Amino acid sequence: MTDDDEERRPLGLVLLTALYLFFFLVTASTYGHPFPFMGKIYVGTPAKVLVFADSLVCLYLFLGLAKRQLMTWYLLICYNLFEIVNTIVNLNVISTAELERVIGERIDHDALLINNIASALAILLLTQYIYRHRNFFTNRKVYLF
Repeated sequence: MTDDDEERRPLGLVLLTALYLFFFLVTASTYGHPFPFMGKIYVGTPAKVLVFADSLVCLYLFLGLAKRQLMTWYLLICYNLFEIVNTIVNLNVISTAELERVIGERIDHDALLINNIASALAILLLTQYIYRHRNFFTNRKVYLF
């Protein structure tokens, strides 16, 4: 990758990199809070470990996007599809009553459903964009550093 490649960084890649930096920051900010994962709500140390692992993955994706690493293209698609599956599983397995018990507030079931479906669809569209723009990922090195 030369300096000329850096100058011609596509706007879509810049926005995608910024989005995954935002995802990293949002994920890291949930440290210490309950974490829904594959149909179970984790609290305490398990939740912290899951948030830490998810933050590391998001950080890797951000750095891989910044470096235009080809392996990151594959990881982005896998991570996004995994997030969609996790969202669907959580919606089907975790009841509204259980969420209300953990959070301690009343939750509107319809709003929860609509928000989660909308976010899953947004991630699906994002994944489609990533899939179609594989040519953005020109760095074929296996390691980031």
